[in-house]
Amino acid sequence: MTPLLKLDAVSKFYGALRAVDELSLDVADGEALAVIGPNGAGKTTLFNLISGDVAPSKGRVLFGGQDMTAMAPHARSRLGIGRSYQIPHPFTNMSVFENLLVGAIFGGHMSERESYQRCSDVLKLTGLYDKANVPARTLTLLQRKRLELARALAIDPKLLLLDEIAGGLTEYECAELVNTIKDIHARGTTIVWIEHIVHALISIASRLIVMNFGQVLAEGDPREVMAKPEVREVYMGMPVS
Repeated sequence: MTPLLKLDAVSKFYGALRAVDELSLDVADGEALAVIGPNGAGKTTLFNLISGDVAPSKGRVLFGGQDMTAMAPHARSRLGIGRSYQIPHPFTNMSVFENLLVGAIFGGHMSERESYQRCSDVLKLTGLYDKANVPARTLTLLQRKRLELARALAIDPKLLLLDEIAGGLTEYECAELVNTIKDIHARGTTIVWIEHIVHALISIASRLIVMNFGQVLAEGDPREVMAKPEVREVYMGMPVS
């Protein structure tokens, strides 16, 4: 079967720095894939290459078998790639509902009628329905994280990229957010999730990849990968005995 997302020997160089180095990756339709690695491992650059925020120095990026290496970010969004960012940047003077409308209309290329229904459904799914008419600037951190997730969902994505969306939350807030992400995945959305909160990832992901120096250090079943000595050494700072 053709993977939903395929990276074919993709590299991103910044001068002598190889942020991503000859990385190949397939993501199946309906999969939940977790990505971890130390700071500077290339995780966010990987997402930038998928979403089109940066262009690869080498290699190809394919979505549903279509080569989108040269596509602009808005064109990739309209193919069905939604993304959250580490630090939420909502349109602060707009309401929560208006923030979603921007995503649905301009990112998802929906008609006004389609976008209203889609945004209403997403607000219910993400627990923000009662905040629809509230200015985004008044939201708590958890609510801003939910809004970041909701804006990515507003385009009705086939693939959802989550970049440390649980960062900064309490354990209880993280558990609430994980339940929402589980619900999204159960509805058929493919998810690739970068996160430092490993137990949150393991509760959802069926596969885990560990990145280091722009390459894949290990991949496979999440619990088996986390038990590998080289992963403990690189990611958790535990020396191999």
